[in-house]
Amino acid sequence: MSQLNPANAPKSNELAFLSVAEASALVKLKKVSPLELTRACLNRIDTFNASLNAFITVTEESALTDARHAESEVQHGRWLGPLHGIPIALKDLIDTAGVRTTGASALFKDRIPAEDASVVQRLKSAGAILLGKLNMQELAYGGTSVPSFYGRVSNPWDLERITGGSSGGSAAAVAAGLCYAALGSDTGGSIREPAALCGIVGLKPTYGRVSNRGVLPLSWSLDHIGPMTRSVVDSAILLQAIAGYDPDDIASENRPVGQYLQSEGVDRVSPRVGVPREFFYAELDSEVREAVEKALTVLVSAGAKTVDVPLELSKDRMVFRAEAYTTQAESIAKSPELYLPETLAKFKTGAGIDAPSYIRARRDLARLRHSSLSVFASVDLLVTPTTPVTAPKASDYPATPEDALALDGKLLRNVRPFNMFGFPAISVPCGFSRSGLPIGLQIAAAPWEEQRLFSIARAFEAATDWHTRRPPLAQT
Repeated sequence: MSQLNPANAPKSNELAFLSVAEASALVKLKKVSPLELTRACLNRIDTFNASLNAFITVTEESALTDARHAESEVQHGRWLGPLHGIPIALKDLIDTAGVRTTGASALFKDRIPAEDASVVQRLKSAGAILLGKLNMQELAYGGTSVPSFYGRVSNPWDLERITGGSSGGSAAAVAAGLCYAALGSDTGGSIREPAALCGIVGLKPTYGRVSNRGVLPLSWSLDHIGPMTRSVVDSAILLQAIAGYDPDDIASENRPVGQYLQSEGVDRVSPRVGVPREFFYAELDSEVREAVEKALTVLVSAGAKTVDVPLELSKDRMVFRAEAYTTQAESIAKSPELYLPETLAKFKTGAGIDAPSYIRARRDLARLRHSSLSVFASVDLLVTPTTPVTAPKASDYPATPEDALALDGKLLRNVRPFNMFGFPAISVPCGFSRSGLPIGLQIAAAPWEEQRLFSIARAFEAATDWHTRRPPLAQT
């Protein structure tokens, strides 16, 4: 395959920070090879993973083999699309045939699945190169990525800060240029919250849009899989590849998949943006509030019309806690010592929930998902801060499970409701604190309206440069 002119070729770190769209265009034109992209990522993993602790498993040998195969295909005119030859990574609760999938827990430290998860099958069909499996909060129960059998994940903007979670390794790896994109899971905000704290884009699709088959469950009623990227366009590219009906997943819905890459700028008719201030704009750090209010003015300048709206909420965690405990009840009974103490304590909060209570809570969830749709009678989208604060210091991490649950509640308070609703929601970078920590803006749409979500998110991104900022590791 033809190479870039050495005189004009980007340095390795510059190559690693291309967007998926940029790297794909160069691959298609045969100006950069998949092998070059893969080596650029592997070099950064080798250099920075010791300090970030983002990867649990690096599949270097198979990644290089697959990159050579992709290079040959492209050279012979068999380009599969925008993910062909692009190195990405997966949160380590997504099954990969022949590669261990641990959930960052001693319980599964030697678990090697026989089959790929549905999303992995789709990514491989699209020609993506899999670099390995990413660190996370143990069994996805929490919003910090501090409790992990493999140690906490560090934030590339400040190694003393947390990444958020539970998809902390995915957020850190993407932000630091260790991969071009990653997949995370989102049960109570675990894609969007770490995306905000690490300065990247994180998408939770509509519940049922992306198959959960082959993913270690946390809560069947609330689990979502979605992309974590450095741009909105890249998020659309990933969703285009992984979305679609899966008859073997009971949560999957047989809905048409949109043409997400055709979403450019705001809608022809100016979108009506709802601002639910009563809950989502309360208890904000002053710098977060300032950044989000400025972001709202950017949206207005781009053609949106904002209006304050009420939004029905539920803080009931019974469905989540009951289902989470059920996923682990057998293992907790047999091998409680294999869980980190905090994780075990969190799972046990669901142990005493009886069947009638769960059934009532599940009915209330169904009612909420139905009634919450009424907000879209008056607006097209909803906009909130993603998190009320920037990334806390790891040294301030609570000493007790009760306090850790309280910290989760604080970090995830603005993202959890959208798992309850099932609405698609995206977090995009919208500013930085004076100490240089990222701040995120959350945009949500009605179910199955990811295309509209991408449209306004791309308009905001085009009007700002927050997504182009790189953490200090990018300069090394």
